[in-house]
Amino acid sequence: MSAETIRRLYEAFSAHDGEAMAACYAPDARFDDPVFTLAGSDVGDMWRMLTERGGARIAYEIVDEHHARWTADYELDGRPVHNEIASAFDFDAEGRIAAQVDTFDFGRWAAQALGWKGRLLGWTPFVRSAVHKQAAARLARWQQRR
Repeated sequence: MSAETIRRLYEAFSAHDGEAMAACYAPDARFDDPVFTLAGSDVGDMWRMLTERGGARIAYEIVDEHHARWTADYELDGRPVHNEIASAFDFDAEGRIAAQVDTFDFGRWAAQALGWKGRLLGWTPFVRSAVHKQAAARLARWQQRR
């Protein structure tokens, strides 16, 4: 059942269907990656916000019942980004995602997503913290508009 949930999640992402992605998560789910740290309904809202833009191309591989590897190709502020992500999942009794931890090379991502500033400073904790705060603010603004 958990591999099926992972498949549904990434198929929905490929289709830019944030609602279907949100439905894969338990109501009290947690999500963590180098950009977002979220819980509850914010997890689904993150995917709704990200898929609303469209344009991302997703490829994924289910490694086992609790792990997947995937790539995302998209544009962020006009810059092309190719991100390679490893995901680890925990599931609730109903097969919904209870926790997801995504890892990726933040410095490599920052170099692509942030331009010259990311190339020079993307490895620093300061930049990571700033990106984390900007992402939280972007999600909050998006939620207010809904």
